[in-house]
Amino acid sequence: MNTRKQALVLLLFAGFLAGCGTSRKVAADNPENAPHVAVVKVARQNLSSTLEIASEFQPYQEINVYAKVSGYIQKLYINWGTRVREGQLLAELEVPELKEQLEHDEASVAQAAEDLNRAQSAYSVAHVTYTRLASVQKSRPELVSQQDIDVAQGKDLEASAEVSAAQQALLAAKAALEKDRAIYSYARITAPFDGVVTEIDAYTGALLPAGTSSNKGDQALCHLSQINLLRLVIPLPERAVADVHIGETVAVNVSTTHQTFNGKIVRTSDQIDTDTRTMHTEIDVPNPEYALVPGMYATVRIPLHTVQNVLTVPVQAVEASGGDQGTVLVVDNKNRVQRRDVTLGVQSATDAEVVSGLAEGETVVYGEQSQYKPGELVAPKIVTPSELEKE
Repeated sequence: MNTRKQALVLLLFAGFLAGCGTSRKVAADNPENAPHVAVVKVARQNLSSTLEIASEFQPYQEINVYAKVSGYIQKLYINWGTRVREGQLLAELEVPELKEQLEHDEASVAQAAEDLNRAQSAYSVAHVTYTRLASVQKSRPELVSQQDIDVAQGKDLEASAEVSAAQQALLAAKAALEKDRAIYSYARITAPFDGVVTEIDAYTGALLPAGTSSNKGDQALCHLSQINLLRLVIPLPERAVADVHIGETVAVNVSTTHQTFNGKIVRTSDQIDTDTRTMHTEIDVPNPEYALVPGMYATVRIPLHTVQNVLTVPVQAVEASGGDQGTVLVVDNKNRVQRRDVTLGVQSATDAEVVSGLAEGETVVYGEQSQYKPGELVAPKIVTPSELEKE
């Protein structure tokens, strides 16, 4: 009897539980109780994948400006931050010994020119004398002896040799003068290119030694940087090497100025660094208004792949499962959730190409997929990613 009562109680309890489960299922299938979900439509658009790399602006070229001759700074025409043009005078040096040498050279040239004139005059007299005697001997041999002719000829040749020597002396004196003039011109230090003085190392009155490649301790006048054209050096990943071409224009975003500039890929090392698996790549960025300065950070956006009129979904609607595979939650025409495997193609920062698994016009859940289960009834609301970003 007790056994029968226990069996009856269990049967009633099981019926109660079954009734509760049915009521929950009915409640879940009630559209009024269905959870609201944001969905987006699968649509066609052009899609580009880009590579973003941060880098630091560097001067196109920068040098220390040294004196070519040793001297004291007599006049200084620059200071920190001075913008200069190619050939502009930066400083003048006082080099007394060079000035004295120039005066000596000029006197030597004048003396050599005078000696040449004297030698030419002597040659003219000797040559005329010899010519006349030779002419008389031909017409009246008895009037002029051969000895007189030989003496006159010797003096003519000697005078000619003195003229040649004087000419060589004059050329040597002029060469020495030009050499010392060239050296003295180095007392005027000029800018080798357009740039900005980013550092002053010596001021008026300071002694600047002649800069030589063998003496690394030589004091410079200043540090000059060319910044009307800047360069960005980026480590290009190996996977992107095949898609980057010299001459290609890229977008360079500078967050500190909230501006985007155009840069051009101008050179690469054409070799992969085996340690980092990257390739040295340089981008030139024109800076004619000096709006940018070296040291600023910039983000380079390099386009890699572009596809036209392909099916796309937002990346927030896809759960990646490795490689080019992923899953999405599709909301069918009965507002039921379905899990769908998809194959992905080109991906940008916001969208992904769907190679297979979806059709144009289908709707997929935007956002976290773990909140919903396959077969679940939902209340979809079509949105755009820009609308969700504003919320």
